[in-house]
Amino acid sequence: MCGRFTQYRTAVEYLDALRYDKPIEGGIDPEPINRYNVAPRSRVMMFFETDAGLRQARLPWGYQPFWCKGKRQPAINARVETAATSRFFRDIWATGRTLVAADGWYEWVKDPDDPKKKQPYYIRRKDGEPLWFAALAQLDRNAMVERDGDGFVILTADSDQGMLDIHDRRPIVLEADLARQWVDPDLPLARAEEIVRDLALPVEAFEWFAVDRAVGNVRNEGPGLIEAVST
Repeated sequence: MCGRFTQYRTAVEYLDALRYDKPIEGGIDPEPINRYNVAPRSRVMMFFETDAGLRQARLPWGYQPFWCKGKRQPAINARVETAATSRFFRDIWATGRTLVAADGWYEWVKDPDDPKKKQPYYIRRKDGEPLWFAALAQLDRNAMVERDGDGFVILTADSDQGMLDIHDRRPIVLEADLARQWVDPDLPLARAEEIVRDLALPVEAFEWFAVDRAVGNVRNEGPGLIEAVST
């Protein structure tokens, strides 16, 4: 499960890495985002494509269809093997393919000496490049204002593809060329499924290290959260 990540560069830096050659609609905030502890339910910068080009937006991290409101908490992740057919996600699978820019994410591992304790690890690309999470969102591509119920989920890999725990689920991270395809509204659905099922970055593209347990508190922020610690 991907439940916490970082997003600290500028939007310009992320877009440079995406190598997107169409217009950027509505302008881009030039300031660093400086978020080292992005948590569910918070508003997160993301990108999606419109007829006019690529647009930046900030949407809540969490989604539930209208018929499910009040029955359960909004989902923050969607399993890649069922997202296309699940009643919960199939509508936004067809219309809501989006990208979440990130620099890394956190996973927690149980302490073998005390199962009640968990050690957080920070995971990032070995080459230092930004990450592109494949996401699904409920949104109106042509509206400049967020609607009630808009939000997004991050797609996660099969349960045998965790980094630190083989049973854990990691976010689907795409290379720039596949990320550009993913947000194309005209992309055939079969190709979209192929991209996230078979073509995500492999485990070998990443590195990880232990970080301070302070990241477990969503109120904590700052670059110190991604500094390596000894265990």
